Amino acid sequence: MSDIEVSCASTTRSKSRPVAREFDQHGLAATELPMWREGFFAVEAALLHFAPVYWGLGAPHGDGSAVVIIPGFLGTDTYLFELYAWLHRMDYQPYYSGIGLNAECPNLIIRRSLNATIDRARKETGRKIHIIGHSLGGMIAMSAAAQRPHDVASVITLGSPFRGKAAHPNILKAADYVRGFIRARHGDAVLPSCYTGHCACDFIDNLKRSFPASVKMTAVYSRTDAIVDWTYCVTGDPDIDVEVPGTHIGMVFNPSAYTIMANRLAAGLSA
Repeated sequence: MSDIEVSCASTTRSKSRPVAREFDQHGLAATELPMWREGFFAVEAALLHFAPVYWGLGAPHGDGSAVVIIPGFLGTDTYLFELYAWLHRMDYQPYYSGIGLNAECPNLIIRRSLNATIDRARKETGRKIHIIGHSLGGMIAMSAAAQRPHDVASVITLGSPFRGKAAHPNILKAADYVRGFIRARHGDAVLPSCYTGHCACDFIDNLKRSFPASVKMTAVYSRTDAIVDWTYCVTGDPDIDVEVPGTHIGMVFNPSAYTIMANRLAAGLSA
């Protein structure tokens, strides 16, 4: 049996709650903001170092629980170094995803790399883990949590268009290029519609289905996101969706996002 056949096998799901809006596999909406605005992420990164929360002040700390962090499209764990170091200061045990460059079939990413990281974090801490994913990384986090609700306490997405394919045209072009690379590399080992919203794999299927009620979810978004359409990054539930000012790239450096993450992680410690 191929990797993709295994990863597309049916999974057992726990009692779940509906996400307010269904995954739109045909959505091609794109943000109307110019991409150059994303250059302001450097300002967010600079301001982070002046924020009390960055130094662990005025925010609840953890209890040593594991937090797995997942990079976004075309990113690696490297750019999440600030988040990784901050989680250490906040008394969590952070884990890089170990997926390498996020330009691969999400099903294979989960099966070949992320599951191993989750297993290791679970074993080393002896408790449920938390997952934070940026952009596409947040979508991967949601799918992994849906497959393994008994191992995941909470998921935080940062600018993740989990409701459908809705991004800047340049990003969509890059995604088409990656899809071609995946097809050339894996051939029949991946489904014909791999890396599209039409794919019938578990990755897409889990985004369409209700999210497990046992896993606490937080969806962080920005109305000034110039990479993805923010309306695809929310569930419609005010208890889940939290808005921050800033850029898409800058969400991993955004002081407001760090405050949200500190509070939501602490709220999920009893899970």
